[in-house]
Amino acid sequence: MYQQMIFVNLAVNDVDSSKKFFTELGYTINPQFSADDCASVVISDTIVAMLLSKPRYKDFTTKEIADSTTTSETLICLSAESREKVDELVDKALAAGGTAGKTQDYGMMYGRSFDDLDGHTWEIMWMDPTAVQG
Repeated sequence: MYQQMIFVNLAVNDVDSSKKFFTELGYTINPQFSADDCASVVISDTIVAMLLSKPRYKDFTTKEIADSTTTSETLICLSAESREKVDELVDKALAAGGTAGKTQDYGMMYGRSFDDLDGHTWEIMWMDPTAVQG
């Protein structure tokens, strides 16, 4: 059965530093789709972050590349299986050099965010499964 995937393409300043950052979060790099100017970060079976040097990223767009340290170009939200897993991943990101973002606690929904080394905002969220069931 076909399973749709998402490939999030992000412009980065230093591919090697970004690879190190994401591997410290526990993700793996797929060498088959990585090179000196890009890295394929496997987040799950259906989610891949493509970290592209700015010159490589420019090959895919005619638009200006946003300065993600001062401009919000996207908010990437990943689910987590528990509140503890939210904290675990965000704490790893902060230890790896990320910058802390907001914490949101609504009881049935809990999330924290961080900015990676290039200022891309990642939100990690847990939602109580019983609340989702309606």
